[in-house]
Amino acid sequence: MLTQERIEEILRDSGALLEGHFILTSGRHAGRYMQCAKILQYPNYTQELTGHLKQSFKDDGVQMVIAPAVGGIVLGYELARQLGVQSIFTEREDGKMVLRRGFEIPAGTKVLVAEDVVTTGGSVKEVIEVAKAAGAVVVGVALLVDRSGGTVDFGTKCIAAYTTAIASYEPENCPLCKGGAIQAIKPGSRAVK
Repeated sequence: MLTQERIEEILRDSGALLEGHFILTSGRHAGRYMQCAKILQYPNYTQELTGHLKQSFKDDGVQMVIAPAVGGIVLGYELARQLGVQSIFTEREDGKMVLRRGFEIPAGTKVLVAEDVVTTGGSVKEVIEVAKAAGAVVVGVALLVDRSGGTVDFGTKCIAAYTTAIASYEPENCPLCKGGAIQAIKPGSRAVK
């Protein structure tokens, strides 16, 4: 198991923690942003962190890993590789999370949902609904970073490699907007088609 110190070292060395004024996938604003794609560009870091996560799910009978595009794809693939199971992903079509590309989840399949980073967990909740609608059994959620401080609830086992509380605000209550010094940017992938 990795220590928190080692995980923080990976976050720093990869440049994953950004400072500024950000619009999160949820629409909320924050002064800090976890850009997990910066971690996932390094196969050695990805392998190390997913190996850490895998330990929490190795005895759960996982048969498939499913992740939301785009952020969860690399993590989901590496978790599936380490668990020796199939990896698929969901995508947005007309604003709704769906399975495409011929992906299917046989009824009764034990699935693990993988995501790089969550604040409110909206995308993960949508993936869980897609899996359940197909008749899958969701055995858990694996996250690289939980920036909700551990408050997000998926109704199933949830393990994050790193948990932190990054303050976020509704746009109308954002102190960074009121200060006006730094323009908000949207670094997430929700709008990727």
